Amino acid sequence: MASKVINKNNQIYSAVLRYVVLTIVAIIMIYPILWLIGASFKSNTEIFTEVGFIPKRIDFTPYIEGWKTRTEYSFTTYFMNTFKIVIPKLVFCLISSTLVAYGFARFNFRGKKLLFSLLMATMFLPAVVTRIPLYLLWKDFGMLDTYVPLIAPTVFAQEPFFVYMLIQFLRSIPRDLDEAAIIDGCNSFSVLWRVLLPALKPALISCIIFQFVWSFNDFLGPLIYVSSVEKYPVAMALKMSIDTSSGVVEWNQILAMSLISLLPALLLFFGAQKYFVEGVTSSGIKG
Repeated sequence: MASKVINKNNQIYSAVLRYVVLTIVAIIMIYPILWLIGASFKSNTEIFTEVGFIPKRIDFTPYIEGWKTRTEYSFTTYFMNTFKIVIPKLVFCLISSTLVAYGFARFNFRGKKLLFSLLMATMFLPAVVTRIPLYLLWKDFGMLDTYVPLIAPTVFAQEPFFVYMLIQFLRSIPRDLDEAAIIDGCNSFSVLWRVLLPALKPALISCIIFQFVWSFNDFLGPLIYVSSVEKYPVAMALKMSIDTSSGVVEWNQILAMSLISLLPALLLFFGAQKYFVEGVTSSGIKG
């Protein structure tokens, strides 16, 4: 009896210790976000002299002035530009990656192993290697200062990470479902549309989250291909806000706009967190 009480107490102490450690780690991880929120209401003096994240007063002026920017365009324009890049990339990435993954996972054809090996090899190819050739290519096509160079690669499934993740997820789905659908009169496309896509929902949502975050935060791509201020996405607009020529940088405005630019990705992640975790864990299982 005494041993049972001791074991129960040990379990309680162990659980309390785990929750304390997890709480401390969570506070450490979330502190930068808390500091960002507090600093957006502070003055420059407060930002650089106080470690705490709680501001002396709540003033939404940095958000109002930061949204207006010092250019002729407000952040409304920059957010719209960002979504003009992000939404087509999401759509084309899902369509192309799903079709390519379906082909590798469900069909046998000549050179399949070689092509799959080349696909995997491109995952380890540094993007910097292709920057200059791609820039010269789009320059010859007259596509500089447009969003085409940023969107076009997703049309041709040049996102091997997503293709690989979908292939692994498709391999975890029994082929019996395909055979049953074919017996019922479905062709290859109908099998994909009616049978496999509903089962792919967690993996597709994982792709959406990854692609959205990467595209929304992309700075180098627009920096290389986009030169007109009216076409800048949010990432470049934030960099442009750090104007040192005037001698004074309003950091509270920059931090306020940085916080707003984080919100779409945070809302998407927390809204689809359940499917995201399920998609990432299931994509590593091979049936």
